[in-house]
Amino acid sequence: MKRLGNMLAAAALALAMIGAAHARQDDIDINRLNGSLDQLSNDPTLGHYALSEQARARDAITRLTQAGRRERPHALYLAERRVDLAKTAAQLQDAQIKLNQLDREHDQIQLANSQREAEMARLELARQRLQNQLAQEEAARLQQQGLEYSQAADQARAEAERANKLAAAQSKVARAARREAALAAQAAKAMRAQMEDGSAAPASAPVEKKKPVKKHHDQH
Repeated sequence: MKRLGNMLAAAALALAMIGAAHARQDDIDINRLNGSLDQLSNDPTLGHYALSEQARARDAITRLTQAGRRERPHALYLAERRVDLAKTAAQLQDAQIKLNQLDREHDQIQLANSQREAEMARLELARQRLQNQLAQEEAARLQQQGLEYSQAADQARAEAERANKLAAAQSKVARAARREAALAAQAAKAMRAQMEDGSAAPASAPVEKKKPVKKHHDQH
C-alpha cells in the first residue's frame, strides 16, 4: 500500500509538472501572439491600418486563453493566422496608400509636365510669331530701302542727264563764243590791216627837199 501510494503521488506530481509545462507553454504562445499584435498596433506607420483584422486577432488570442487542452492546437493555429493576417492586411493597406500617393504624385507630375509642355509650346509659338514678324519687318525695310535706292538711282540718273544736257549746252555756248571770238579776231585783224594799208600810201611818195643856195662872194 505504501508503494502504491508512492506511485500515485509520483504520478500526480508528474501530471502536475506536465500541466505546469503546458501552462507555461500556453503563457509563452499567448505572450508571443500578444507581443506580436502589440508591436503591430504600436507601429507608427502600420498601427492605424487593418484595425478590424487586429480586433479579430485579439479575439482569437482571447479564445486561445479560454480553450481547453483538446481545442488548444486549433485555437493556437487560428490565433497565429489571425495575427499574421492582421500584419499582412496592415502592410497591404500601407502599400496601397503609398501606391495611391505615388499615383497622385505621378498624376501631378504628368500634369506639371503637361503644363510645362504647354507653356513651352506657347513660348515657342510666340517666338515663331515674333521671328516671322521680324522677318516681315526686315523684308519691308529691305523693300523700302530698295525703293529708296531705286528712287535715288533714278534721281541720280535724272541729275546726270541734266548735268549732261547742261554740259552740252555749255559746250555749245563755248563753241559759239569761240566762233564769235574768232570772228571778232578776224574782223579786228582785217581792220588793223586796212588801217595799216591806209597809213602807208602817203608815206611812199618821196618829199622833194630844196637845195640850199650857195652865195658867191666876189674876190678882188
